[in-house]
Amino acid sequence: MAKSKNNAKKLSYISVPSQIINSISSSSLQSLIDSPKKSSKTTIFTRKSTLWFLALFLVGFFGMFKFGFNPDTPFPQKPCSTTLQKFSISNHHSFSKLGFGSVLLQKERKTSLKNDHNDEFLQHGSEFLVSHVQLQAKGSSEFWKKPNGLGYKPCLSFSNDYRRQSERVLKDRRKYLMVVVSGGMNQQRNQIVDAVVIARILGAALVVPVLQVNVIWGDESEFGDIFDLEHFKRVLANDVRVVSALPSTHIMTRPVEGRPPLHATPSWIRARYLRRLNREGVLLLRGLDSRLSKDLPSDLQKLRCKVAFNALRFAEPIEELGNKIADRMKSKGPYLALHLRMEKDVWVRTGCLPGLTPEYDEVINNERIQRPELLTARSNMTYHQRKMAGLCPLNVMEVMRLLKALGAPKDARIYWAGGKPLGGKEALLPLIQEFPNFYNKEDLALPGELQPFVRKASLMAAIDYIVSEKSDVFMPSHGGNMGRAIQGHRAFTGHKKYITPNKRHMLPYFLNSSLSEEEFNRIIKELHQDSLGQPELRTNKNGRDVTKYPVPECMCNDSHAQS
Repeated sequence: MAKSKNNAKKLSYISVPSQIINSISSSSLQSLIDSPKKSSKTTIFTRKSTLWFLALFLVGFFGMFKFGFNPDTPFPQKPCSTTLQKFSISNHHSFSKLGFGSVLLQKERKTSLKNDHNDEFLQHGSEFLVSHVQLQAKGSSEFWKKPNGLGYKPCLSFSNDYRRQSERVLKDRRKYLMVVVSGGMNQQRNQIVDAVVIARILGAALVVPVLQVNVIWGDESEFGDIFDLEHFKRVLANDVRVVSALPSTHIMTRPVEGRPPLHATPSWIRARYLRRLNREGVLLLRGLDSRLSKDLPSDLQKLRCKVAFNALRFAEPIEELGNKIADRMKSKGPYLALHLRMEKDVWVRTGCLPGLTPEYDEVINNERIQRPELLTARSNMTYHQRKMAGLCPLNVMEVMRLLKALGAPKDARIYWAGGKPLGGKEALLPLIQEFPNFYNKEDLALPGELQPFVRKASLMAAIDYIVSEKSDVFMPSHGGNMGRAIQGHRAFTGHKKYITPNKRHMLPYFLNSSLSEEEFNRIIKELHQDSLGQPELRTNKNGRDVTKYPVPECMCNDSHAQS
């Protein structure tokens, strides 16, 4: 490349394939380099020079897009050498196949070019490059495309009977329900939803739930630290009376204690607790996780959705920071949120192996032997059986291959949520190398922003929840409370794209090394064409939670539906 005679000016470069440079006659190239200075009056360019300058500009311009031009990434120190080499290697086959390379070779043999040949070169060359960029853009836009929501919108209109009963429920000052909820933040959310519904079934006031200190993370956060208590009370004002504490008249009361069985129905709850509650005035329930039946009357299903999607808003400091981080991800285009379940305790509990090194597999096996009570998966299955049954979290290589097969562009911006993976951030290198725009909240927060939330796992999980829920695409590497909660939340807010990995059916293809990449990608896309967040009727999935499948109890596609 020729340097400018004016040393005060900075150099600018464009990348041009070597075939094009070689195809330019020496006289044409020399005329571009040694062109005389502009006169004070006018500057005259020949038609030939103008056409070749346009050719160089077009090819260089589209070349930058071909090679993943990123305004955030500085150019390489030697743009001419590195870019030309990459272009020549990666596109040789494409050029030859389209006949574009043969045109260039023919032009190399000529010592002079006619104007009509220049016109032909510009036309075919620019058409090829434009179509290639358009093809890439189409594949990228397909990945970010929302599924068809079929017109479903939130529909939480309660029956006349429910509204008539509300007056009596809200006036009652004799009965109070206290609950103690356990687990992580998303598990606590589920239990709070059920607590509100049980309070409604019993016609009792709900005392703000007590959050049990988490034995794994030692988080001592209270309800008001995580959720907006005043908003919670206000949204449920016509459904259940929520009080911050027991009134003085009930403080000395010995509460009735209970733990509902799995799939407890409204009739069972009334038969078991209502008489004693009327007598004692206070009922204390523990261990609510997944105890209440998922198949409830329509009004109670709507109440579930109202609590999960409207009432349980995070506390203002969490909302503020979560929205800031989501905005930072969104500021440069669409983004994907990944919930990675690769923490040590996840591998231990699921009976699975992380697939990193034999040393890490040994660590997990030893932990499981020493603490067999931690294994919550089916203990009569081997690791391989669990894996092939789709019961294991995807490891980092499987996540990377799945995203590539589904068309995630290499420059996709990815937010990853979840705890520290076994092996640290180094364990995520296969993902980071394939998708370098890879961030978590620690990467995106400004100095000091996360300080109020450190060592509070529930608050950190809440930030992840907000950023994940607001993403353009969401995918979990494994099921779990957060994945289920976000699936329902994204459906309720417009069926935003949610990729459910079809683990049981896709894993055999991951192990088949004889498949070409093209065939592998085609199969994986086929397997997931109905797993991208389209509306799914809960009525076809009896026993499933309405907060995961809000259609049709909480959403309807009638344009006149009330929300």
